[in-house]
Amino acid sequence: MNKFLPYLFAALILTGIFFLFSTGKSKKEKQLNEKITLRKTDKIPYGTYVAYKGLSYLFPNASVFPSKDEPGFWDSLSNYDNKQAYIVVADHFSADDDEMRRLVKFAKNGNDVFISAKTVSDDVTDALGCRTMDLSDPIFTEDEGVVTARDDSLSVSLQKPFFPADSIFYYPGRNFSSSFTRTDEDITNELGKGGAGVTNFIHLKAGKGNFYLHLAPLAFSNYFLLHKNNIQYYEMVMSVIDPAVTKIAWDEYYMSKGERRRNNNRNKGWFTVLMNTKNEAGDKPFRAAFWILILLMLLYVLLEMRRKQRYIPVVAKPKNDSLEFVKTIGRLYYDKANHKNLSHKMAAYFQEHVRAKYKLPTSNMDEEFIKALQYKSGVPDYEIRGVVSFIKYLDDAPAISDKQLSEFHKQLETFYQKA
Repeated sequence: MNKFLPYLFAALILTGIFFLFSTGKSKKEKQLNEKITLRKTDKIPYGTYVAYKGLSYLFPNASVFPSKDEPGFWDSLSNYDNKQAYIVVADHFSADDDEMRRLVKFAKNGNDVFISAKTVSDDVTDALGCRTMDLSDPIFTEDEGVVTARDDSLSVSLQKPFFPADSIFYYPGRNFSSSFTRTDEDITNELGKGGAGVTNFIHLKAGKGNFYLHLAPLAFSNYFLLHKNNIQYYEMVMSVIDPAVTKIAWDEYYMSKGERRRNNNRNKGWFTVLMNTKNEAGDKPFRAAFWILILLMLLYVLLEMRRKQRYIPVVAKPKNDSLEFVKTIGRLYYDKANHKNLSHKMAAYFQEHVRAKYKLPTSNMDEEFIKALQYKSGVPDYEIRGVVSFIKYLDDAPAISDKQLSEFHKQLETFYQKA
């Protein structure tokens, strides 16, 4: 045992060194969560937890609540009251024409509508008389013939005379913003700009209220607001909303629509992408080729099935062998001229037929039997009397001629046909 102790101690020392370097000193550098959610409950860098919670401090007299309802069908906001605010922070503001009409009508009653989104639908730009351009893609600059990509960071500013001074706010995070390429100067006020000097924040008067459109939603993210003194940007931007508002709705309707759109795009497989690929003429050649292939395969299967079909032989109807057997036995008895024996067997078959079909006893074929059989079978009584009389005659007759046998057979056949 003692000779194994050095090896045991060496193994323990090596194990301790391994755990020391793997757990104690080899700590991975913490990575920044770059997922953009803009959800009010997310405390990750690109959530909006700080912005949502800050509304209660900026508007202490207002009730702040989330809203998952379509514009104009809110449970907590009124379409007829004033002193209310509706705030949307999302990656894509996808309001259609009807929704924009309801939002504008809501603003005209003396309310504020504040939208911050990277992109907006065509119905939004048509309603507000503006056009936008996405700035999230890398921006390249050329210096002495060398093309380099500018850092993906966000810089925003607010303008005089709407704000006290031109203030610039910056953070090293994601850009995720757009800019206005055209606005209606007669009805639009430019409130803020991006880092490249492009307009990204405008105001439009709507009746007694206001409509604000902001194109840099990450300026309301936790990362941006907690970077240096950027919280001042949030306070100054929110100051455009009437400080006397009594209700503020933080929208989650367009947030959920955007998440569904992203999930649908994410769930698209390579086949869907291939089918929707267009050429220079705007056609979808892969989709056309796919359907042609399906039709050719279907045609091949149909032709192959037709070629493999075999002739189905006609199956003859089964013969009634028992009937042939009876006829054969009858001919055998007839050929032997044993007409009385054959008549007895025919009479016995008749009696068995009456007992089985009409449930009548045949031990005593009297007048009562004839009436009962006539009633149940519907055969005239005189024909039944003929059959019964011949059966009774068989017991005393010394022999039966060919003519009597033939006549008895006709009586029985007539009975079977009419019964």
